[in-house]
Amino acid sequence: MFLAWYSLNVKKSQWKTKMLLTVTFQPRMARGFAVQLLPHGRENKTRCFPFDKLHSIAENIRMSDIYDSAFRTILNDCSKFILPLINEAFGEHYTGDETITFFPNEHFIAQEDDSDKKRIVDTNFSVIGVTEKHYHWEVQSTADSKMLIRLFEYDAQIALDQGESGTETLTVEFPHSAVLYLRSTSKTPDRYRYVIKTPGGTVEYDIPILKIKSYPLEEIFEKKLYLLLPFYIFTFEADFTKYETDSVKLAQLKAEYATIAVRLTQLEKDGAIAGYDKYIIAKLTESVVQQLAAKYEHILQGVNEIMSGPIIELEGRKYKEEGLREGRAEGRAEGQKEGVLKTYFDLVKSGLLSLKVAASKLGMTESAFEQQMAAMPS
Repeated sequence: MFLAWYSLNVKKSQWKTKMLLTVTFQPRMARGFAVQLLPHGRENKTRCFPFDKLHSIAENIRMSDIYDSAFRTILNDCSKFILPLINEAFGEHYTGDETITFFPNEHFIAQEDDSDKKRIVDTNFSVIGVTEKHYHWEVQSTADSKMLIRLFEYDAQIALDQGESGTETLTVEFPHSAVLYLRSTSKTPDRYRYVIKTPGGTVEYDIPILKIKSYPLEEIFEKKLYLLLPFYIFTFEADFTKYETDSVKLAQLKAEYATIAVRLTQLEKDGAIAGYDKYIIAKLTESVVQQLAAKYEHILQGVNEIMSGPIIELEGRKYKEEGLREGRAEGRAEGQKEGVLKTYFDLVKSGLLSLKVAASKLGMTESAFEQQMAAMPS
């Protein structure tokens, strides 16, 4: 048996994931081993795999941790974005004036051997409006047969950690939980369900499931589900090979992201989001695309050349609202607008996008589009 530390650095990202792999060679298996995975904050797992699968196992866990970190980052830095998502999942009517309080994500579950097993939930918070409600959200990148069991363990531990224990009475309140699936199939359910049978009666309720694929771009903006934007690339994952090899398909993908850039700039101009919010969305989009489409050069280049505008122009946290000066903000917004226009002009000139579609994406008439394209310096 041997131990191997995998230190996997994420390029162009603030996240670094480490995991300990305990590997035992199995003589009865020609090319096999038993591997115990101990990624930070997750339960121990021992399974047998062919030796050539070792890297892919480590890579899958690393990728999952990256997407979890991206979700936590946008929640921590742009917390108000969670409210429209709650409205969508639970039928609430939060307006954005509510107070959001986050709780620690680490919880410890007692084991039979008196040790503690640490679990890290994706996010755990309360919303205080007319009343106070407690929520727990998980992001899942792939199907997991044990997700419902793990979710219940999380909920039970959250309830215990925040419960009230007296001499004779223990009072616990389970959070309103939901799951966001980045990948989904026809077999992915629309909801999970708890049925808890107790001596005092049966309690049962649903756990809503949201799926990235269920939300076209227009609906994301209409419902203000901006938190989904960094993960929008998952919608196209199944056809990455086509986008990489077909210039027309690639142009369509670039047009989608050009639309995102234009809409975000307009939202900032209207005061609906801050420049810093736009920066975070763009930065996390770039990071997620960088990981998910790492093997697809044209996709990476096409998306990143569009989304890099907000990243360059709104250079990190120093531009958080109090740091934005009116004149400079207008100049940066105008510079990004010109960059997006140029992208659309180039697509039309090269024949990869029709004039009608391009003008529609930008909310312009065809004649206005043609005039600006003619006036744009080469």
